[in-house]
Amino acid sequence: MARDRHHIDFARPVRRILIAALCLVLAAIFLVWRIDSPRVERFRAAFIDRFVPTFDWAMLPATKMLQMVEGFQSYSRIYDQNQELRRELQQMRSWKEAAVQLEQQNAKLLAQNNVRLDPKLTSVSGVVLADSGSPFRQSVLLNVGSRDGIVDGWATMDGLGLAGRISGVGKSTSRVVLLTDPSSLMPVTIQPSGQKALLTGDNTPLPLLDFLESPEQVRPGDRVVSSGDGGVFPSGLLVGQVAQGSDRRLRVRLAADYERLDFLRVLRSHPVEQLQDAGVLIPPPVNEQPPADAESKGE
Repeated sequence: MARDRHHIDFARPVRRILIAALCLVLAAIFLVWRIDSPRVERFRAAFIDRFVPTFDWAMLPATKMLQMVEGFQSYSRIYDQNQELRRELQQMRSWKEAAVQLEQQNAKLLAQNNVRLDPKLTSVSGVVLADSGSPFRQSVLLNVGSRDGIVDGWATMDGLGLAGRISGVGKSTSRVVLLTDPSSLMPVTIQPSGQKALLTGDNTPLPLLDFLESPEQVRPGDRVVSSGDGGVFPSGLLVGQVAQGSDRRLRVRLAADYERLDFLRVLRSHPVEQLQDAGVLIPPPVNEQPPADAESKGE
């Protein structure tokens, strides 16, 4: 007990002396650091040159931490820029797609304008709303109808050739039966031979050529146009070219692009006037002429 008490009594004065000495040293350092004197300035410079460079190892963790923070901030900025560039790229892709579609539509409209038709034929252009066809019916819907003057039976063309005819007219829409439909029958003329035939749809991309007068005069690649017989279609409209199918039968490769029917041109065709009365240049029938003997007696 006496030893412990003696040890405690001895430690207290030593602790007080050390604390007082530390306070004096700190006060002296503070005073030296604040004194404006050339000699003290040289002392401070020498002290800094001697001891400060040796403390780089102590600043290394803080330096590395600052570099990590700066690197993370830089990565965050790069990530934000990357996301912004991705959004801009997505917008540019959508704009590109819209521009391509507009370019295709413009090309098709220009192609329709370049189609040479009979000057007497006028037309109405319509947009294909939907493909209303099925495996057993080939037809599309247009956004023009009776309010636009559309009449059942009129021919329709895309920018390249004949596509079909109007079959069903509503107030604001109309249905177009394509040439590939099984119900489609159209008289055509094959050039340059002048052969007449009937184009028959069979639900395939290449309709059949039936009822040829002289098949041996027809060659693949010959031009096929509408003949105008029957008054269903105007004459001289481009239909396509003769091709030979896998079944060795003569077919027609249509000029109209059925894969991209976005616009169709409806041709206003008027029925051909039928002549029923005889003209003045045609003499009357024999039974209506007066007998020659009666004329001579009258004289």
